[in-house]
Amino acid sequence: MRIAVPRQPTARLSGAWRHCVGTGRLDLALRRDYQDSLGLVQREIGFRYIRGHGLLSDGMGVHRPYDWAGERRVRHAFMYVDQVVDAYLGMGIAPFLELGFMPSGLASGDDTVFWWKGNITPPRDEKEWADLVRAVIGHLVDRYGIDQVRRWPIEVWNEPNLAAFWSADQNAYHRLYEVTSLAVKEVDAGLQVGGPSLAPGYEDEWIQRFAEFVDARDLPIDFVSRHAYTSGPVQPVPFGAHQTLMPASALLEQFGAPRRQLAGTELAGLPVHITEFNSSYRPDNPVHDTAFHAAYLAPVLVNGGDIADSFSYWTFSDVFEEVGIPTAPFHGGFGLLTHRQIRKPTYHLYTFMAEMGEQILARGEDHLVTRHGDGRVTVLAWAPADPAGGEPADGHTLRLSLPVGAPEARGSAFARRRSVSEDAGNPWAAWCEMGRPLAPGDRQLDALHEAAEPARSHRSVPVAGGRADVDLVLGRNEVTLLELTPVVDETPQWWSDNRLFGLGTEDSENPDASADRS
Repeated sequence: MRIAVPRQPTARLSGAWRHCVGTGRLDLALRRDYQDSLGLVQREIGFRYIRGHGLLSDGMGVHRPYDWAGERRVRHAFMYVDQVVDAYLGMGIAPFLELGFMPSGLASGDDTVFWWKGNITPPRDEKEWADLVRAVIGHLVDRYGIDQVRRWPIEVWNEPNLAAFWSADQNAYHRLYEVTSLAVKEVDAGLQVGGPSLAPGYEDEWIQRFAEFVDARDLPIDFVSRHAYTSGPVQPVPFGAHQTLMPASALLEQFGAPRRQLAGTELAGLPVHITEFNSSYRPDNPVHDTAFHAAYLAPVLVNGGDIADSFSYWTFSDVFEEVGIPTAPFHGGFGLLTHRQIRKPTYHLYTFMAEMGEQILARGEDHLVTRHGDGRVTVLAWAPADPAGGEPADGHTLRLSLPVGAPEARGSAFARRRSVSEDAGNPWAAWCEMGRPLAPGDRQLDALHEAAEPARSHRSVPVAGGRADVDLVLGRNEVTLLELTPVVDETPQWWSDNRLFGLGTEDSENPDASADRS
């Protein structure tokens, strides 16, 4: 059956899918490979904000206690903070500030998370913590201006409902939120502060208790945040992990959970930011590198903006070290890009989304159709992706009747198509075929970059009655972008394909001249 796409738009395409993107700990932003990768992402996708851990961890060098004249003092240093934020702003992206983890000189214990040992204990001195928060936010305001920093969301901690990220209980997090949010607002009442940045799997009671505490204490809160993942228990292997996956619709259900859980509370109606999402929560799960992953996440990017104000892909790059330094270019990292900027299929899903129009004409379980202001029509389509491990669908067909040009227009449209699938734009498959080299040489890297390029094609499509019929046949785990542009024909009157090799004659191409001589 052919789907007749309406001519009139039904909605505007939300920008929630690229409102924010995740990153490894912030001091990684000092590396050349990191900055090269982020620069590429910004040129081809263009995220608005970037969020990562470790702003206050020892690696950023902000909290510097020392002894002088018999008393303990603290210097707040911003050498690395300034370099990181300057680099971000220079690439057209602003920080989504996460206040964590605990500096070792202020920590109440030795519990840490990750290979780089982010401290997860409460502050041993709340006043010193509040001073630190005010110092950091105040410095950012002084350096970048209050109008700029008021636009940067400030999130209190990361996943305090997990023992891996918060060594104390929920009441202790409530106290941390109180001290921190008040310190932020002391700098400027117009700054945005929020939380609680919950990991999936919590009971409704956790966020409801948080709402009750904030309301009872009349604390500031400007947004609510949580995370979303769809993976099951870890099946470990050396230097990696495998997990089952729930259907992608489970991500959308998690995106919508805060509004359902907070209905009837004082926090109902606040913006909801999903400050991390992905399939697996492991940075060493090979599913992140596959063509399947792009097809799996396509309906999430298309529909997530109806549910949440933003949803931040975790992460933009494999320059990321939570479980240690990666040992291979394809190691299952979260990133849209590998080290050395090899584009994964999911990277291309994002670049395809970046080329969609503002006006939504139609959406379905396997497609999104939009129109640009200049009349171009764009179609994003994807093959069904089965997380149960079934054989990928091959030959999935989408038949569309697309509105092109004016209602009665005739002529043609230029159709430009790009695709990634199991067979195209799939550098992970090429790496596997190479024998999974741990340290590819220059020629192998060139081949991987070449394999990462989407398949490209173009053709002319007839337009009649202001419509063009197209049939998109999708390969295994394919995601495709089709762009139709109405053709304004400027072909000279004297042009003929028959004369391309000099075989035609002037008379044969000019019937009027022949008639004149008869």
